[in-house]
Amino acid sequence: MNNLKRTLSMLLALSLTATATACGGDKESSSEGRTKSQDDVSINVDSDLASDDPDIKGQTIYWLGEYDLNPTGNDDRSVALSLFEDVYGAKVEYIQTSNENRFTDLANRINAGDPVDMFPYEWDAVPNGVTKGQYDYLDDYIDLEDPIWDGMEDVIESMKYNGHYYVVPYTITDYIAITYSRSMIAEEGLEDPYELYKKGEWDWDKMMEMMKAFVANGEEGDNRFGIAGWYGQAVVQSTGETIVKYDGEKFSSNVANEKIEKAELMLEEISKLGLHDTTWHGNFPTDGNVLFYGMALWGLSAGNAKMEPMTQEEWTNASDLDTDLFIVPFPKMPGSDKYYLCGNTAAKMLVKGSDKGDAVATYIKCERLAATQEEYVQAAKEKALIPGITAAGKVSKYMSEEQYDFMMSWYEDENIVPMFDFGYGMGSRMSSETYDYNTRGVMNNFMDGLLTKYEGTPDTWAEMRAAWESVVEETVEEYNNK
Repeated sequence: MNNLKRTLSMLLALSLTATATACGGDKESSSEGRTKSQDDVSINVDSDLASDDPDIKGQTIYWLGEYDLNPTGNDDRSVALSLFEDVYGAKVEYIQTSNENRFTDLANRINAGDPVDMFPYEWDAVPNGVTKGQYDYLDDYIDLEDPIWDGMEDVIESMKYNGHYYVVPYTITDYIAITYSRSMIAEEGLEDPYELYKKGEWDWDKMMEMMKAFVANGEEGDNRFGIAGWYGQAVVQSTGETIVKYDGEKFSSNVANEKIEKAELMLEEISKLGLHDTTWHGNFPTDGNVLFYGMALWGLSAGNAKMEPMTQEEWTNASDLDTDLFIVPFPKMPGSDKYYLCGNTAAKMLVKGSDKGDAVATYIKCERLAATQEEYVQAAKEKALIPGITAAGKVSKYMSEEQYDFMMSWYEDENIVPMFDFGYGMGSRMSSETYDYNTRGVMNNFMDGLLTKYEGTPDTWAEMRAAWESVVEETVEEYNNK
């Protein structure tokens, strides 16, 4: 199970680095050594994979989304699409939508009877999208006893709703992590978070202690901060608790949970002591004034290039990449034996009324196969380690093998548990993403309100909980009656 849990995560590397050449400039033309391009990574498909599956040859899935699953220009097909087309003989047709119009377009196509079969999974899908009649369950189409799903059982079960599997994740991506500079840590006389992690001692208390020391060690006039980035949700979910509980039949509010209160009081302290840098940083800041950067690892490769700039020639000739930046999972709650991490769920939804259930389920299986077959896993690593090169010959993004291998190890560690909260899927009162405290979703206010301090935000968790707890209770009752 550990090997499968490890391999499912390799697609994460593609999500972190797939834009390395697209955003960084021209692709490299050489295929020798470390300068190969993503197009030089070969992917073979096994035609025997479909021997016991439904015959979907010649079928077309209509995919409504903001991005095309089919390749454009010189980009390779994904492993999943290669399997779907070459092994199963089916294809995907793209129906373009926008972030603003995606749910309206979905509803309009369903109501009009226009073809639409597959839609991206988003937090609002369950229970809200299901109760609106947008999605169908996958129970009849996916064999969850198949060994390829080993290692995902707990995640799949945690998202089960009304006795059915509407969401069958094929991987978890974008865990919130802490990025830091090893040289800065050493200069400040602090213990390396990676060493603390290896000893099982990387927790809130250690992080807070280090942030306070870093700020206190600054000279007069220094504008130092302990942490920047987006990490409020990671703090709350590192408790292992959710705002909304679900027992398989009924929802209930968990706002008064003691562990959640401890997390919120930690956020309150970070804000009160001025440890949080409110400036938006797309990757680890290079000015030396921030100790930790909390964020998913999509910015790590660009951060490497900014911290240690180099030309394409320098990168190619380097015998090894000893990056200054390193990463650790978000710290655990003191006393916990597990790291409960905030991440994203990679999944596709079967649209209500679709007559392509077998085909959609097969595409989902292809995504899972791409994440669990060793040859595809290796191809993912090869692609992840290819740098982005600008037209001027500068390296714009790169990742070291050390970073990559450690990041992948998180997915085989039994002490790392992905979190899921039904509260995000309960409509706009719970999850609206405005910049106004009074109209933001309760979940968003609870996760980072004490850090972002939008106008009208109270200074304490006690005040915030008092203002919004009744909304959570009313919402869960509403969904219990649907």
